[in-house]
Amino acid sequence: MSSTNKAQSSIRPLILIAYGLLGLPLAAATLPLYVHIPNYYAVDLGLGLAAVGGAMFLMRIWDVVTDPLIGVLSDRIGGRYGRRRLWVGMGIPVAMLGGWMIFRPPMGVDIAYLVVAGLILHLGWTMVMLPYQAWGAELSRDYNTRNRIAAAREMFVIAGTLVAGGLVALAASPADRGQALGTVGLLLAIGLPLAAIPLFWKVPDPKIVASVNKVSWRQGLSVMASNRPFRKLLLAWVLNGVANGLPATLFILFVENIVGAPEQSGLYLLTYFLVAVAGMPVWLWIAGKIGKHRTWCVAMIWACGWFALAPLIGLGDGALYLALCIGTGFALGADLALPPSMQADVVDVDTATIATAGGGAARTGIYFALWGMATKLSLALAVGIAFPVLEWSGFQANSPATFGDTTLVLLYGVVPIIFKGAAIAVMWQFPLTAKDQEALKARIEGAR
Repeated sequence: MSSTNKAQSSIRPLILIAYGLLGLPLAAATLPLYVHIPNYYAVDLGLGLAAVGGAMFLMRIWDVVTDPLIGVLSDRIGGRYGRRRLWVGMGIPVAMLGGWMIFRPPMGVDIAYLVVAGLILHLGWTMVMLPYQAWGAELSRDYNTRNRIAAAREMFVIAGTLVAGGLVALAASPADRGQALGTVGLLLAIGLPLAAIPLFWKVPDPKIVASVNKVSWRQGLSVMASNRPFRKLLLAWVLNGVANGLPATLFILFVENIVGAPEQSGLYLLTYFLVAVAGMPVWLWIAGKIGKHRTWCVAMIWACGWFALAPLIGLGDGALYLALCIGTGFALGADLALPPSMQADVVDVDTATIATAGGGAARTGIYFALWGMATKLSLALAVGIAFPVLEWSGFQANSPATFGDTTLVLLYGVVPIIFKGAAIAVMWQFPLTAKDQEALKARIEGAR
């Protein structure tokens, strides 16, 4: 093993913390942006559900344009201090501006303001998030070290989610919600540059290789299309994303109408995420023994067993639902850490092929752009499945038990098992093990 690879396979905890810290302010704005901002602008500020829904849709369309664009540019254009550092640094001021605008709106705001603020925030978000994720994937070519890198980032992501979620959850009135969201905007404006300091100072950023331009667009797309591990992982990620997105989308409805304990929703969420953090080291240890893809499959099987409890839960069964949150939260630790680590491995397939053909730099950015688009697709599918089916079934919130309640239970606990089962079938014979990744690493080093 070369000295570079030795260094890469033994990343110090300080480097992991310096890298993962940026995930906290990034995540702190995510939950309020997608859960609370639509209702705040539509109801509290009086812009209307249809208008705000259209604005949020435009932001999603904007992501479809900017995600692949930023992914390609961050692969090809770098500066003196590295290509990922350059794009994260350029994106932070844009994200700060968009976040300040959308979380701290002035009096008399209209729908045009929301659209402009949202487009700025999403652009800045993409400029930061995609290079940031690609940067983590390129920190090491070691099969198991990549697990630790992804886990470090996701632990800070969970922390940021809990901080912001707690702030907004405590708000009882429109004025309180506005103040809480304003605090989130302030945290974003302060937290992003502060978290970037240790990232830029301590975390190495691979320099761009000039020969990358030897690979044509047509050849690059052909290589990506023929990357079988990437295709399988992307499909499994979407399937599992829908499985996780359904209970996330229906969480409030399930707690209020099935469990009958809306006042305990904060406890359930806190438990779910804290158990996910506690479970990460366990899943990483198991992955070191049996491999990433098999460990992820075991975690999905584990989650299916707990989701099967959903049809047994009724009014007053808070303890049983808490057990479901603990069991599925434990599996979430694997969902957060292992697939992004495997994504870094499948990029090696592309890098080895491109390097052999005369190219140089890894095209990690464009792969993570597609990964991000798949994430958004799975969340959109979850919403697109859940709400129309609930409406068709005649579901009425806070009404006596009906067929609609049965539909809610099935969507929350049974349908996710079907999607996770499909993801397990795709991933069980995943064609990229630790041994395969070592061979890819040798090919890349040899070509360079």
